[in-house]
Amino acid sequence: MRRQLGPAALVMAGALALAGCGGSDSGSDSGSGSAGGKAELSVGSAYMPQPVSDEMAAGFFTVTNKGGAADELTSVTSDVAGQVTVHETVGGAMREVKDLKVPAHGELVLKSGGDHLMFEQLKRKPKEGQTVTVELRFARSSPVKVEMPVKSATYHPKTGH
Repeated sequence: MRRQLGPAALVMAGALALAGCGGSDSGSDSGSGSAGGKAELSVGSAYMPQPVSDEMAAGFFTVTNKGGAADELTSVTSDVAGQVTVHETVGGAMREVKDLKVPAHGELVLKSGGDHLMFEQLKRKPKEGQTVTVELRFARSSPVKVEMPVKSATYHPKTGH
């Protein structure tokens, strides 16, 4: 399903281009067990640039899978938004997707200019210094709650991770 982007989304897309890629570690860990046939997921480098719009915001983080089985991020919820959707970016165009793969012994990286979350129908506009709670749901692993700090709209996390 492809959705057309309105003016607010275009403003948000511009803000996403300014926001950078994941760096500081925050979030929580989930999963344990052998490195054999199951996913072992942890989430870090989570942040939300302060929204430039009253309707939408973006979110970024990295899911690391130390397990021997792949998983998929299938949905996200947050008390700050009526809806949180998962988007991938291909060739500079973003589109909503049903899930994003978390490879075995690999990472799913959500970053500015790449795959990301879109918080839509904001119930309040998060401000720099606040924290937004999200719950990540996966196809096979238990849900993971992540505390996502709100950074400045022009925040550029450290790279080289």
